[in-house]
Amino acid sequence: MSNSFSDLRAGAPTPVQKPFQDTHHGVTRTDEFAWLRDDNWQAVMKQPSALDGDIRAHLEAENQYTDKVMAPTTALQESLFSEMRGRILEDEASVPVPQGELAWATRYVSGGEHPLICCGPREAQVEDMQVLIDGNQQAQGKDFFKITHHDPDPKGQLLAWAYDDKGSEYFTICIRRIADGTDLPDRLLDTGGSFGWSACGSYLFYIAVDENHRPNRVLRHALGSAQADDVCVYEEKDPGFFVGLSATTSGRFLIISAHDHETAEAHLLDAHAPLDAPTCVAPRETGIEYDVDDDAARDRLLIVTNWNGDNKAEDFQIVSAPIVKAHSDKASWQVLRPHQPGCLVLEALAFKDHMAVLVRENALPRMDIISWDGTPAQSIDFDEEAYDLNFGSLAEYDTKVLRITYASMTSPNRTYDFDMGTGERVLRKTQTVPSGHQASDYITRRIFATGHDGVQIPVSVLHHKDTKLDGSAPVLLYGYGSYGITIPAGFSVTRLSLVDRGFIYAIAHIRGGKACGHDWFTQGRGPKKTNTFEDFASAARDLIARGWTKPGQITIHGGSAGGLLVGATLNLAPELFCGGVAEVPFVDVLTTMLDASLPLTPPEWPEWGNPIESREAYELIAGYAPYENITAKAYPHVLATAGLTDPRVTYWEPAKWIARLRETRTDDGLSLLRTEMTAGHGGKAGRFNQLHEIAFVYAFVLLIHNKN
Repeated sequence: MSNSFSDLRAGAPTPVQKPFQDTHHGVTRTDEFAWLRDDNWQAVMKQPSALDGDIRAHLEAENQYTDKVMAPTTALQESLFSEMRGRILEDEASVPVPQGELAWATRYVSGGEHPLICCGPREAQVEDMQVLIDGNQQAQGKDFFKITHHDPDPKGQLLAWAYDDKGSEYFTICIRRIADGTDLPDRLLDTGGSFGWSACGSYLFYIAVDENHRPNRVLRHALGSAQADDVCVYEEKDPGFFVGLSATTSGRFLIISAHDHETAEAHLLDAHAPLDAPTCVAPRETGIEYDVDDDAARDRLLIVTNWNGDNKAEDFQIVSAPIVKAHSDKASWQVLRPHQPGCLVLEALAFKDHMAVLVRENALPRMDIISWDGTPAQSIDFDEEAYDLNFGSLAEYDTKVLRITYASMTSPNRTYDFDMGTGERVLRKTQTVPSGHQASDYITRRIFATGHDGVQIPVSVLHHKDTKLDGSAPVLLYGYGSYGITIPAGFSVTRLSLVDRGFIYAIAHIRGGKACGHDWFTQGRGPKKTNTFEDFASAARDLIARGWTKPGQITIHGGSAGGLLVGATLNLAPELFCGGVAEVPFVDVLTTMLDASLPLTPPEWPEWGNPIESREAYELIAGYAPYENITAKAYPHVLATAGLTDPRVTYWEPAKWIARLRETRTDDGLSLLRTEMTAGHGGKAGRFNQLHEIAFVYAFVLLIHNKN
């Protein structure tokens, strides 16, 4: 371990232990810190002041202790913050997105934390547009404020917009007149945040949540009416399925999606017939997933699915389906782009004359442009070893212009308009780094680590060209590895502050994500979950074996389910690491999966297993859950963060984990907890406020590596 903090251990909080026992499948376990879970947690989400006084006192004591330990880094934190802020263009603006007779954009003002939502004529420049919503004004007097979504009605007269003012993901939806910038009396409270318009602009459909914060209904709101009079058009009865709402590219339909982590069902709402009941596209079938878009010119649906008759298209294929008044038989689906093993279809967009398909192959993204007239397909890719590529903001169906975004770990974000007819690529915007950024000063590369079972694990690496890869370099190794989510090898203005100080920054694309196809996901979930943690440790060992670094010079970093990754890997191979940073970490997996009242528990049983019903699942989760597997041994330094109003990973998970870790570990290493008392899963709101949080984390990393 690189630093001793034994003189600070005496001041660490020592919460009272109140042993609580529960028994499942004949196994009794004791949780001495179970009392940190407030039984009134639902009320705390809406009103943080409702938190139990003893729990609040403990969280505040942990914050005070963490501040004490981190006090020597105060100047360093300010320096890091200034560096990061200096790389952000203060009056940043997006490329306008045309929609009907108007165009929409967001921009910032110098010193502003929050975006300005702007609109104007289709060809208007951002600076000439009307400011319809000033996020900075809306945030005044609030500890937390975040605009989450906005969408104009099809007639271009009204703008629906949503905000969260507690971080608890209970969203308020407002409706603003575009002509004069005033809000209608309509205010929809405690929603799920997603919404969509009818074609006439007289109705707004939105997601409602139940008492356990699960999005489970779609309601229809008639403008000018009371929220209490809103009509439920869809209700999901299965608590294991979440409900989503989105519009097709053409705008002809709203799509109600019901899904867990392995099964999907979609329903069509005809935007031109808002009073009609929704139509099921295809009834749910366990293990079958599908996403729907609307190809209006050919009056059909475009579907990305893993259905393939009696077999599965593991890496998904694209089919078309007729638009019917009752659900369609999958036998009527026609294959447009057949399954290609090893080439994972991520998304497909329908346009009048083309289809744009985003795929990932050999751990790199690519776009294929397919013309409906039979013209040979075009591909869009880039030459760097590791990069990120995505569809940009789109709002129209009858267009030949596809907006795309590209970045790499060395190259700032670029926005292109790609002409799907001619293949011409026009650069619309390059991210500006005001303090100066020379991509040639940095090296990004893709390496492969050999896993414990022989698999090749992609790792994206960034370092300064002057960093010596001679074993002396410290490393920050980042990972996630759950839900099929793949961490992109994109650009970040913040991580440069570590890289410029000689760190190697690495992203391990471990199993549990989909970097190498859908099978990469299934090989890191459920009964095979431990592959995720083994892969992360293998990535660290590979960096050591290459001679780039040494044991004890690597800090691992992850958030949410990535925090589970950090906690489990620290239990698995603590000797490899200097430290671990776990932000809002999912570390009390077994307890959470045994609590069916929590928002995410039933929908996540397909991901982790159901330990209530299955002894096998219970034993599996108990075997790797970080909180369950803390033992009396030396650990690396640990920093955990939490958000009091976090509905995804509740605050008590990291609070319990740090309390038990500090009580059990046999060394003098740090076990720190920092809880944001007015924020949720995403931490503080505001682009600069978030930089303070990152600066705090990086100061901790530099402190434990003796680089402060």
